[in-house]
Amino acid sequence: GGPFANIAHGNSSVIADRLALGASDFVVTEAGFGSDMGAEKFMHIKAANSGKAPDCVVMNVTVRSMKLHGGAFGTRAARRPSKEEIEKEDVEAVRDGAQSNLDRHIRNMSRFGMPVVVSVNRFASDTDAELNCIIECARASGAADVCLTEVHAKGGAGGAKLAKAVVSSCQDHIAAGRPFTPLFNPNTPIEEKALRVATRIYGADGINIQAKADRQLKQIKEWGYGHLPVCMAKTQYSFSHDANLLGAPTGFEVPIREFRLNSGAGFVVAILGEIMTMPGLPKRPAASDMDMDEDGNLVGVFG
Repeated sequence: GGPFANIAHGNSSVIADRLALGASDFVVTEAGFGSDMGAEKFMHIKAANSGKAPDCVVMNVTVRSMKLHGGAFGTRAARRPSKEEIEKEDVEAVRDGAQSNLDRHIRNMSRFGMPVVVSVNRFASDTDAELNCIIECARASGAADVCLTEVHAKGGAGGAKLAKAVVSSCQDHIAAGRPFTPLFNPNTPIEEKALRVATRIYGADGINIQAKADRQLKQIKEWGYGHLPVCMAKTQYSFSHDANLLGAPTGFEVPIREFRLNSGAGFVVAILGEIMTMPGLPKRPAASDMDMDEDGNLVGVFG
């Protein structure tokens, strides 16, 4: 477990990164969920604290995620599709998902001034047509490199090509000397930080600070914490606050119902929509479908 990116900052600690950098030339660290969640918070919370910006963004994508955002599984993001739905070839849905959702993720991360390397993680049921569609769309959206990886099937060996691409992109970025360009500076007011994340990362038209949140924000400023970073808490299923708005939604306004001061952690949490801040398992955990057959083969592990 850790600081989930939908309700917290979604990253490893600065101390952990410094220890890793002292032991290796290249350090890979996860920013949880989609780039609108953990990666945005890496850029505006973690990097501001550590003073160290990343040299490359590695974006992992799957055929099934593009099918989801392309509408192949309906309009409810939280619905778990069947094995048959996942494995059925649907190049059109993959293209729709990649040209909307993946495109926005790539363009969003490119705003920060570093290269984006896309890793297409191959599963056994993925077809060549679906995989090639994602690769084509990622390149069209401005990815610095796109690698077909097989870490799901082969472990570390399946990611060797990706590792080389990341090293190359990091070296090119360092040589070019491109500056890190966050969306705002640390002293930008909290409400303006939230507005810029909502409009430039989520694709919203604006924000709606509700009455309770407005009172809380005024109190936070009176206490002298109006300069702190803002940590947006929202659904991980959509760019928006609404889990059912798939793809790259537009034409919506982000409601902020609460501002919570985490003075010890050093940031203010903005509560968007109906997000719950107590993490938990679904009503039916995946373990319920896992078993072993008479021949000793595991079933139900990979959905």
